[in-house]
Amino acid sequence: MFRKLFAWVVMGCIMLTGVGNAMSQSNPKLMTIIVLLGPPGAGKGTHAGPLSEHISLPHISTGDLFRENIRNNTVLGQKVKSFMDQGKLVPDELVLDMLFQRMENPDCVRGCILDGFPRTVSQAKALDAKLGKKSRIIALNFNVPDAVLIERISGRLICKECKKPYHKRFDPPRQANVCDACGGALYSRDDDQENIVRKRLEVYHEESQPLIDYYAKRKGELREIDSQNSKEQVFRDVMIALSSKD
Repeated sequence: MFRKLFAWVVMGCIMLTGVGNAMSQSNPKLMTIIVLLGPPGAGKGTHAGPLSEHISLPHISTGDLFRENIRNNTVLGQKVKSFMDQGKLVPDELVLDMLFQRMENPDCVRGCILDGFPRTVSQAKALDAKLGKKSRIIALNFNVPDAVLIERISGRLICKECKKPYHKRFDPPRQANVCDACGGALYSRDDDQENIVRKRLEVYHEESQPLIDYYAKRKGELREIDSQNSKEQVFRDVMIALSSKD
């Protein structure tokens, strides 16, 4: 058991070193923008937090930014909620200013992890125009079939306090409806209902999937991740993909 644990620790250190070297190899002054691609429920949110801790880049979730505005009942939040409740993508003009303002914070000086943006080619082009030549992009594409996604999403639970994610079947809390980390209450999002999920997947395939082709055409930017594997294996694959110099 000790040897196995030691081997995993060593492997983890090697992967972290490889990620650090790969991210800084071209120009240490460049911002590193890691874009998490994939349909809703593919695992982007699950792995974004641990990835942020491992590589010391802030995780920016446009979904979290939307929900913060919704909780505060801002004008933007009211507009965003109307689209999310229908399973539709939030229009670009409601996303761009909010996101770019967040990216101007000091914690983003080295870069950030984008979760939920860009979702369309037009958003990707807007991001490129904003960043200019001062950054490099790595796009991680999480692949999962629709049937698996529907099961995943309809069973999701989220802590109201610390936002830690759970799943009724695959990753349940120790105590029903109570967060293991902070003791907060767990809830299911309105847009995680099956009928809304199916609409979200339709929208994704129609408008977001072309992003894969967009980043695939740019050398070294797209990295494929098989997100059907265990959570631990997927995270290891993510670290390996980031350590690649291609």
